[in-house]
Amino acid sequence: MARIANFTAGPAGLPTAVLEEAQRELLDFQGTGMSIMENSHRSKTYEAVHNEAIALVKELLGVPDGYQVLFMQGGASHQFAMIPMNLLAAGKSADYLITGHWSERAFDEAQIVGKARIAGTSKASNFMKIPAQSELELDANAAYVHMTSNNTIYGTEWFAEPNVGNVPLIADMSSDFLSRRIDVKKYGMIYAGAQKNIGPSGVLLAIMRQDLIDGGRTDIPAIFRYSTFAKNNSLFNTPPTFAIYLVRGVLRWVKGQGGLEKIEAINNEKAKKLYAAIDGAPDYYKCPVDKPARSHMNVVWRLPSEALEEKFVKESEKNGLVGLKGHRSVGGIRASIYNAVSVADVQKLVDFMTAFRAANAA
Repeated sequence: MARIANFTAGPAGLPTAVLEEAQRELLDFQGTGMSIMENSHRSKTYEAVHNEAIALVKELLGVPDGYQVLFMQGGASHQFAMIPMNLLAAGKSADYLITGHWSERAFDEAQIVGKARIAGTSKASNFMKIPAQSELELDANAAYVHMTSNNTIYGTEWFAEPNVGNVPLIADMSSDFLSRRIDVKKYGMIYAGAQKNIGPSGVLLAIMRQDLIDGGRTDIPAIFRYSTFAKNNSLFNTPPTFAIYLVRGVLRWVKGQGGLEKIEAINNEKAKKLYAAIDGAPDYYKCPVDKPARSHMNVVWRLPSEALEEKFVKESEKNGLVGLKGHRSVGGIRASIYNAVSVADVQKLVDFMTAFRAANAA
C-alpha cells in the first residue's frame, strides 16, 4: 500500500519505521509469546521499555540532574488543572501568557483552582503574533509563569523563552516538543501530549524540576499529585503501556536520525520550503502570521475565497495530501509538518499548490 502525506494536526502521523516495528512485534514481543500490550506493567519486560523511554528523553534533550521525566494520562487538558492544583498555593497567584485557544483554556482552569492573571497576550492581533518581552507584565512573586510554546490553531511559535526571572517557567509544548533543541534548565516544567511529535494519543510526557515536585500540595488526592508519579517512576497505576512503547520507538527513531540537531535542521528546511511557496504567490496564498512568529510545526494560510479553500482541501485529498483543512474556529488551510512529515511530503504539497493556483487563478 502507498502511505499518504499526513498533515493532520493531531493525532498526527508516526514514522513509518516505528509503525513497522510495532507491526512485527504486535503478536510476540521479544519472545514473550504476547504483545507488549498484554505484558504486565509490573513485569521486567515492560519495565525495560518504560525505563529506556525515560532514558532516551534525558539523553536527547540533555535533561540535567534535578529533573524527573514523568508519564501521565489525560493529555495537556488534564495538566491545565493539575498544574494549579499542585503548584498554586493559597495566597499565591500564577501568571499566564495567552497566545491562543489552548493557553486560554489553561488560564480558565487555573482560575477555578486559585488566583491567576494574564501577564501578556496577543489577542489584540487575533493571536497572529507572539508578545514581545516589553509587552509582558510579570509578577516577580508569581507561583509560576505558564506559556504555550506553539499554537496549533493560529500557527505561531515562541522561538525564544520569555525572561521570567526566578519564577518557574512552565510550558505546554504539545505541538513542538522534540522538534528542536531546547535548554531544559530554563524551565520548571515542560509537558506535551504525545499525539503530535512523540507518539500516539493517550499518554502525556512531562519533564519537571524536583523542587516543584517536592513543593507540591499534599492536600489533594494522590492520583493528582506529581509527587505520586515521581516516587513511583510513573507506575503508581497502570500506565498506557502500548502508547509508551510507541513513544520509545519514536525516541529511538529521533536518535537514529541524528538527534534533535538533525531533526531541527530538517524541520527548518520543511518550514522554509512551505513558507517560500506561500510568499512566492502573494496574489493567491497569504499567511496572516507575523513573520518572526511563524510556526515551524503548523503553517496556516488563506486563499482568495472560502470556496477555493474548500476546493483546495477536496482536491488535495484526491492527491494523497490529507489533513489540510484549517481549524474550524479560524478556517483557511493548515499544514501540520511535524517530525514524521518528510521533506518529500512537503515538496508534494508545494507542487500541488503550484498546480492548483495555475488551474484556478482568475
